Order: sequence, then structure tokens, then C-alpha cells
Amino acid sequence: MTGRLIVVSNRIPSETGGAGGLIVALHDALSATGGLWIGAEADPVETPGESLRVLSSQPYSRLGYQLSHQEIEHFYLGYSNSVLWPLCHRRPDLVDLKPAYEESYRAVNRRVARMIAAIARPEDTIWVHDYHFFPLAAELRALRLQNRIGFFLHIPFPSLGDLSVLSQPADFAEWLGHYNLVGLQTLSDVARALEMFRADPRAEFLMDGTVKFRDRITSVRSFPIGIDVEQFQKDAAAQDEQPLGKEAPESYFIGVDRLDYSKGLPNRFRAFGRYLENRPPDQRPCLVQIAPPSRERVQAYHDITRELEEIAGHLNGTFAELDWTPLRYIHRSVPRHRLARLFRGARGCLVTSYADGMNLVAKEYVAAQDPDDPGVLILSRLAGAAEELSAALLINPYDIDDIAGAIRQAVSMPLAERQRRHAACLKAVMANDATGWARSFVSVLSQVPGTLVWPGSTGRLEDSEFLAPSD
Repeated sequence: MTGRLIVVSNRIPSETGGAGGLIVALHDALSATGGLWIGAEADPVETPGESLRVLSSQPYSRLGYQLSHQEIEHFYLGYSNSVLWPLCHRRPDLVDLKPAYEESYRAVNRRVARMIAAIARPEDTIWVHDYHFFPLAAELRALRLQNRIGFFLHIPFPSLGDLSVLSQPADFAEWLGHYNLVGLQTLSDVARALEMFRADPRAEFLMDGTVKFRDRITSVRSFPIGIDVEQFQKDAAAQDEQPLGKEAPESYFIGVDRLDYSKGLPNRFRAFGRYLENRPPDQRPCLVQIAPPSRERVQAYHDITRELEEIAGHLNGTFAELDWTPLRYIHRSVPRHRLARLFRGARGCLVTSYADGMNLVAKEYVAAQDPDDPGVLILSRLAGAAEELSAALLINPYDIDDIAGAIRQAVSMPLAERQRRHAACLKAVMANDATGWARSFVSVLSQVPGTLVWPGSTGRLEDSEFLAPSD
């Protein structure tokens, strides 16, 4: 890649960086090319500007675009998180369609495209991230940008049937058809994307596996995202004080999830209660659930917060003893280094997602374990991580008895079996770490067919060349 890498996302790392998976994954790639990271500024304004603002320039440039208060309501909370998020997470019943939401979503994508077009060089590669920017490539192509543009979706790809909920369902394939490369988390996601193109009369499949959509070429591939394994292992093994303090239980399971209806938290709590109903008297494990709030102004999140508080209160009221609280429900964030220590000490980790692009908590838990005495990962079959971590205890997140049975199995699992399962999972986690994920995507994007066949043309040029549009 001769030009710069331009990353576009809704969020942008702070000046001090951060330990998030996406930041870690892209740091090296951006630093190596003198790249740019473009994202929304933290504070909304009354009237957004029409140009990107430089927020910092080391070790790569961070450029910010502004959002108005109304765009936060309509573009972000509205269309992105009240339409596209539930759509992609198999909850079309929660989709809140309002014309103002969609209008703002399209308008923000158009404005961000104009800002990018003003600073992009012909040799730059553009990498767009997540559901906030499905139409961004289409808007860039409308401005005649011929750069290679890749897209990565961090959440599940929607099913073909659910796409019909959108006011203009045909636009979804149109948006994706403008990217040279569409990256998805799992092979199942790739299958759903190809099903969408297969059902669209405007698309056809070429011999090399690419998709010709109208007069454009796009590739759809799976790139399972990973974590910074080495750093997480260091944090987990640090000799800090016990993260649960003096009142630490003898044995505990852990769950760490952003508070979201896609994570299956109510069923997780109910399943732990089911396990407690039939546990032997000498078993008194605790479930430590960390669930930071998110999107608190969206009604669906109010509903699940209230539901979890009710279940937690009932469970503790039913099973707690003077010296034992079975459920510790923490409704706020915990620093990443403390999470690593919590993971290492947990007998098991519960991941009960109904739909999940990947679920990096599962990979973090595996990385944090002591290989001589590892805990047990209990993993939803519907999480993307289940494709790689097949040695975990795989469960049906809708089946409370199945989850409760996995908890019982984890409590009594022999050491040799725990070691065997952990070794297999750790091998998979290390094979797809964060840096490798980023390098793999950028490498493939540089090699996929880079031609755009513009209307009126008669063929394709050689790879990495472009046929300029006629005036």
C-alpha cells in the first residue's frame, strides 16, 4: 500500500490512545502509513462544520467531524441504534422507523463523505467501520472518488427476511455494492451477505467469487476480530490485590457485557437461579455480572435495566445467606486491567448472547486464564466467537436449563478436561489476534479487484487500475 490508510468510525480514540480492541488493532497499521483516523467529536454542537478538525497528529492524525444535538438524536440514537442495531441483532420487533431518523442518517453520511473527499489523495486506502456508515462508500463514489474502500461490520449481518423491515430495503445491497471489500466477523455472516446479493436481480456472482453489482465489483470475506493477547495476559497475571477485595467469594462465575438486549442477560440470571435451586449444599458460587449502561435514552434499554434489577433482587432475596450473596450486579464500568484479574480468578465465564458479531469477552477470558488451572468458558452458540472457540461449553442462550446444566458441568469439571478445552480455545485466540486481523484486512483490500466499471464502459481494467468516469 503506497498511500495513507484512512480509518473512518463513529468513535475516535482519545489522545492517549486506549486499550480497546479496535484501537490496539489499528494502531500499528495507521502508524506505519502515517494514516488518519476520522471520527465524531465528543461534544455535540448547534451547527456542525463542513470540514474535519485536526485533534492530534501523533503517532497518526486524528480528525474529527461534528454532530449536532439533533443528529445525536436522529442519526446516532435514532437510525443507527433504534433501526440498524436491532435489525442486525435479529430484533426487527424493536425497530423504530421514523422518516426523520433515516433522513439524518443519510445526511450525516453525505456530509462526512464530502469532508473525506476534500482531504483524500488518489493513492489513499479508506477503511470504513460499522453500521453507522453503511452508505458512506456510495456517497464517496457519487463524489467520483476511485480509491479502494473497505468496510468492516463489527456486529452480525442482518438476515434477508429482516431487511424487508427497512423503508427502502433495496438500498442496503446498493450501499454495500460500492465497497471493494466487505469484511464480516464470521462465515455465517458471509453466507447471509451472499444470500442478500443472490436474491437481488442487480447482482451476479463472478467466477472468482466476487460479486458484480450493477457495474461495480465487490468481495465479501470473513475476518474474525481478535484481542491484544499478550497485553491481556500480562494484565491478568499481575500480582495486584484481589479485585473483589476482602469479601471475595471462594468461587465465582463472571459475566461482562455492555447492558444490551442482545446479550441474553435476563436468561443468564434466570439460569443461574435455576442452578442454585438444585445445587449441592457445599456449592456456593457467586455470579459477578458487570454491565455498564449504554444508550440510556433508547426505550429498549430502560426496559432491560428494569427487568434485570427485578430478577437480581428476586434471586438474592430467595437464595442469599448471611455470609453469601449469590449475585453481584455491577451497573458501571470496571477498568480493563481489573477485568483481566477478575477473569483470571473466575471459575467460569458466561456469554449468553442471542446475537453477537464476535464477543471479545470470550476471547479475553480465555487469554486471562492460568493454563495450569483454567476456568471454563460457557459460550452461546449464537455468538460469532463460537465458530473459533468450539472447545468451549456451547449453549443455547434461549434454553435456561441448558445454561444451568453448563454451569453445573463447569463447577464439577475435572482439571484435565478444563486444561484440554482451554488449550484448544487459547490456540484459536492466539491465531487471530488484533494486529493480525488488521493486517489481514488491509492486505486483502490491497489485492481484491480495484476497478470500478463506470456506466457506459465496456470492460474491466487490470487490477489496481481505474477507469475514470466520462464527463
